Amino acid sequence: MASPATDPGPYSPIGRSSGSGSSAGEAGSVVAMASFEIRIVGDPVLKQRAHEIENVDDALVRLVDDMVVTMYEAPGVGLAAPQVGVQKRLFVYDIGEGPQTLVNPTIVEGGGEWVFDEGCLSVPGLSWEIVRPKEVHLTGWDLEGNEVSVEADEYLARVFQHEMDHLDGILLLERLDEDQAKEAKKAVRELMLTGRAPVQTRPREGLSLD
Repeated sequence: MASPATDPGPYSPIGRSSGSGSSAGEAGSVVAMASFEIRIVGDPVLKQRAHEIENVDDALVRLVDDMVVTMYEAPGVGLAAPQVGVQKRLFVYDIGEGPQTLVNPTIVEGGGEWVFDEGCLSVPGLSWEIVRPKEVHLTGWDLEGNEVSVEADEYLARVFQHEMDHLDGILLLERLDEDQAKEAKKAVRELMLTGRAPVQTRPREGLSLD
């Protein structure tokens, strides 16, 4: 899990405004939280690269709080800011150990190969087996401006890669092979027209990652 540096040094690339309170590594406070509408495939915001965050202030902490509520209500295990229409490079996640936030995250290396039945809250009701690296090393910052470095594998690594794609304007549809893409085209068209995904004939074993 996230391991904030014990000594972030004299300089942090993320400024921190006075008055914004949150414990390191966790989502922000628990005051006045509300849920967002999750943007779904077809919304142009999902195809745009999110912007770097230069300052953590009270507004950003409230955004994180509301994103966590939205993620739980969906339900999902991760949610990136562009999915709620905010073009900022951050995501929240919880794989069973409490909500965490990563600001300006970067995957610095990865390796191996792992197949997982991957779903997405922005492509609701659909999932496909997708191959991604099995392990990743991710770095970023928490809401206190502390550097975070995480060595993740399998499920957590998958969550990180999925959320990073959202920050770069990439949906899991772009990770499909040729046969999957043909299946997806019809299913997504129906989803966009009716708001409901068609029933997939194969069994679904994965979880919505975000």
